[in-house]
Amino acid sequence: MKSIKSIVAAGAIIWCHVISAQTVATKLDQAVKNLMDTPAAYSANLSVYVSDENGKLVYEYNGNKGLSTASTQKIFTAACALETLGKEYRYTTTVSYSGNLSQGSLSGSLFVTSNGDPTLGSWRYESYKPENFKEKLIAALQEKGITSVDGDLVIDDSWFDFQTVPGGWPWNDMGNYYGAGVWGVNWRENQFDLKIRGNEVENSNVDMPGLSWVSELAVGGNSDQSLIFTAPHSEAALISGMLPEGKTMKVSGANPNPPLSLGTEISGWLKSAGIRFNGNIITTSGQKLKGEKTAVVPKGNVLLLYASPPLEKMIYWLMRKSVNLYGETFVKTLAREKTGEGSFDAGIRYMKNFWKGKGINAAMINFADGSGLSPQNYVSARAEVQALLYARKQPWFDVFYEGFPTQGNGMKMKSGTMKDTKSFAGYYKGYTFSIIINNYQGSNISDALYKILNTLK
Repeated sequence: MKSIKSIVAAGAIIWCHVISAQTVATKLDQAVKNLMDTPAAYSANLSVYVSDENGKLVYEYNGNKGLSTASTQKIFTAACALETLGKEYRYTTTVSYSGNLSQGSLSGSLFVTSNGDPTLGSWRYESYKPENFKEKLIAALQEKGITSVDGDLVIDDSWFDFQTVPGGWPWNDMGNYYGAGVWGVNWRENQFDLKIRGNEVENSNVDMPGLSWVSELAVGGNSDQSLIFTAPHSEAALISGMLPEGKTMKVSGANPNPPLSLGTEISGWLKSAGIRFNGNIITTSGQKLKGEKTAVVPKGNVLLLYASPPLEKMIYWLMRKSVNLYGETFVKTLAREKTGEGSFDAGIRYMKNFWKGKGINAAMINFADGSGLSPQNYVSARAEVQALLYARKQPWFDVFYEGFPTQGNGMKMKSGTMKDTKSFAGYYKGYTFSIIINNYQGSNISDALYKILNTLK
């Protein structure tokens, strides 16, 4: 039987926790009122939800209100992918051939197909860079003794459907590097880098056959104020805005046809390796665009199976550097793996049902994409906290948590940023929290939210 002394001590501890929670709630409430009383927040919408690590409510302000989240949307995608696919999940790119091989001469075509590996040719991973794929591909051909290819080079990017960007993405985002689409065959994270001096484009690090540029760049200012406008399968690109005078700048954009760029690079690799190739470079999406019958990948004659890094490595970059391409690829991968339909719509439906099954009210998770780039995402702070609390209890939580960056106020949390929109979601000591603001008209939007979150310290 417990002694009176121990019962009193336990009660005192509980009472201290209650008082502490009340104090924090009072401070949070005052900080929220201070923010919402500022001119910059006159027409703003704010959603705040804070719980303790056990899920008990500490404070909320419009906690159920759905707002555009920006990149804190990625917490839903990352957790769903980790649980559904597993942290060891790997994508695979396959190189095979059709026809007959005799005395080094291939009287058939080379095929490159993939299940959407977003890291193929990425610069982020040791041993998975573009040169690593090149070396293994050429080595596989040489091991087979292939010295000439009389057929075509077919890049089969049919694993996902034809739509490469989610509906609702803003036009002025789609041409920039963070607005890259998702293809069945992705290459170099579907990004290119332009070297520009003043308003003159000097070169690009990626071949983009058939793409014509219009430059309306002006010279001035001290920073990169440029915008790139292009779209999937487009043969036209516009770069506008302003770049500093007298400086060579790197400006990154979204490749309008990554499979074709990969095919062009492989053609060059063959030539440099002394392997004759005089055929055409074909993509199955290009065939579909022209109304042609798409090429059929041979079932045998595999030359190379090239596996991606494990999913846990991609989750790190999805969360730490907010790589939108990874989030949208995971959405399509979830759809293809679980429903057989590799589309954004199917993936979003799957994710929403996944989180409904974890107890989140469907009205609070009106998803439009997997990365948060679409302003049509409407999610509440309470829903984000519920997702974070669920993740904390899972065996893959360490992988998930490792991706959270440390922000300017010293707290480890995922951030989201769009025009006049900011969000933070994460963990701090015994608290799990989310804060989202839309239509805030001030220039110091992060600092404004830090003043609220810093009351948790």
